[in-house]
Amino acid sequence: MDLQLNGKKALVTGSTAGIGFAIAHVLAREGASVVITGRTQDRVDKALKRIQKEIRDSKVSGIAADLATVRGSAKCIEALPAVDVLVNNLGVYEPKPFEKITDDDWHSIIETNFMSGVRLCRHYLPGMKTVNSGRIIFISSESAINIPVEMIHYGVTKTMQVALARGLAETTLGAAVTVNSVLAGPTRSEGVEKFLIDMARTKNVTPEEIEKEFFHTARPGSLLQRFATTDEVAALVAFIASPLSSAINGAALRAEGGVVRSIF
Repeated sequence: MDLQLNGKKALVTGSTAGIGFAIAHVLAREGASVVITGRTQDRVDKALKRIQKEIRDSKVSGIAADLATVRGSAKCIEALPAVDVLVNNLGVYEPKPFEKITDDDWHSIIETNFMSGVRLCRHYLPGMKTVNSGRIIFISSESAINIPVEMIHYGVTKTMQVALARGLAETTLGAAVTVNSVLAGPTRSEGVEKFLIDMARTKNVTPEEIEKEFFHTARPGSLLQRFATTDEVAALVAFIASPLSSAINGAALRAEGGVVRSIF
């Protein structure tokens, strides 16, 4: 299927690894002109080289900036004044008991997971409305619905993203601009891969056994019963970024392996 993304300018935040990289990769493969972001030039350069090596004639560039800060967001906007597609993927997580989550912890995770998207949307959404075309996508999580007791602050920021996406979608009434969120589930990202390997070494078992144990104890409600691949999540995002998804607006779409049990 031709997703009609050829020539579209896409910004994918937090895209040097994991889900963000997979999204940048698939958008580049579909012909979009993709801008990758990361906090260091080294990681940005490595991600660009990887895509350029794997996708001949790909149109990719990068911006090294800390989008969790006002200055980093301003740097990104100055380098890239307008986009057709904005994917707010930047995010961090940290397992921590609620009683030990400090004010600084709350401020830090909100700045990274939530305010980075707020600032970029505040700039790019008006331009999309002016040209009457555009896509904004927030990469949220099933944790937005199933708030994880081991990292409540993370779950709260993911709920905030879904609420923001819906609110912004309400402002696009009658326009050919959409704002949606994607609820990713347990995904085999760079961090998860390291976790599996480290736990396997500690317990002297295989990473596959750790994965099986995780879904037996921590996510027993998963219908997939395995970590989704980053490419599986990215495939949904690519469709939502496409002009073909024009009837989907204000939605929280799921790529979470059936962990969320509600039918709506």
